[in-house]
Amino acid sequence: MSELLELDREHVWHPYSPMPGTSRPLLVESARGVRLQLAGGTELVDGMSSWWAAIHGYRHPVLDRAVREQVDRMSHVMFGGLTHEPAIRLATRLAGLTSLPHVFLADSGSVSVEVAIKMCLQYWRCTGQPAKRRLLTWRGGYHGDTWHPMSVCDPEGGMHHLWRGVLPEQIHADAPPTEHRGSYVDHLAGLIAEHAAELAAVIVEPVVQGAGGMRFHSPRYLRDLRELCDEHDVLLIFDEIATGFGRTGELFAADHAGVRPDVLCLGKALTGGYLTMAATLCTGRIAAGIPALAHGPTFMGNPLAAAVANASLDVLLDQDWRGEVKRIEAALRTGLEPARGLPGVVDVRVLGAIGVVQLGRQVDLARATEVAVRHGVWLRPFRDLIYTMPPYITGDDDLARITAAVIAAAQEG
Repeated sequence: MSELLELDREHVWHPYSPMPGTSRPLLVESARGVRLQLAGGTELVDGMSSWWAAIHGYRHPVLDRAVREQVDRMSHVMFGGLTHEPAIRLATRLAGLTSLPHVFLADSGSVSVEVAIKMCLQYWRCTGQPAKRRLLTWRGGYHGDTWHPMSVCDPEGGMHHLWRGVLPEQIHADAPPTEHRGSYVDHLAGLIAEHAAELAAVIVEPVVQGAGGMRFHSPRYLRDLRELCDEHDVLLIFDEIATGFGRTGELFAADHAGVRPDVLCLGKALTGGYLTMAATLCTGRIAAGIPALAHGPTFMGNPLAAAVANASLDVLLDQDWRGEVKRIEAALRTGLEPARGLPGVVDVRVLGAIGVVQLGRQVDLARATEVAVRHGVWLRPFRDLIYTMPPYITGDDDLARITAAVIAAAQEG
């Protein structure tokens, strides 16, 4: 084990970390259900669903079988000029679930946002309005680490301030308040009206802002944005990479408002956390305005990923996923409630299978992780947040263990 970790430190560049690494990662040997088996025998309950993707846990028999059966047929074939059943069935199902008829299968969530932005920019260029080339978003958002997505992340509190002056300069509204406020709608309306001639699209994370701060906002703002975008002929993009497939208590977060965007980005839980795949969906209007979309990833429509995505949808939709998410929500509300009385805690919030404890200071990541591991739980705090987004199969005893670990990390980390 020590030899492997030394090789890891020397050669493996981990996300958001220096090279060589300064912290010692935990070595995972296997995973099953909601548990990670570490080298040396320690078992941890996964409170993060592998960055929110493994909604069915690990080694799910239906998903495992889908991968094995697809490998016996083909693991990959190029998507340019060829097609295959797993991708066709997946695109058809996603179109039916979202009422967005056209589906571009991308490599990852960040790439799906890149494709969404490219769709909107190319649409306006191809329809004779090339001046519409900027994007509007609200502060506190996070949309990925590739180029254009970085430009619509939070410009101050986000991770991409290093690139200021190099990235395209977009238009940032104030962060949305939790409750619906007419004054904030006026703020949005003023910005969209002022910049309508140059705005290609508005892009937001609906209801929950994820890695930018785990903030929740009223679904009514989505209806306001839909009306404002329609009024000023601006396209609307919803980034549901984190919120899609039941995480907020609705299949898609936009369902809380009954709003359909022009472009929708999906990822993370799309394959149940098994393989990297994302999707960018759009209306017929956008597809009709683009002669040929200028994007074509090598692994687009990968059959393995498409097959397991179909299996993940089967597992999700063939069960009472809504009831399971409500059960998790109730357990998180009960389990995290004591955190409200802790010194240094400024907020506790829960929505669906998302539980967040916000501190009035930066979390000591190493210390908070150590405390959670001591309680038998894997968490990955960031900034001033200790949070959990557990798999939907997490049992009540394990949910109690997760919330206890969150509270302990808030106390000691």
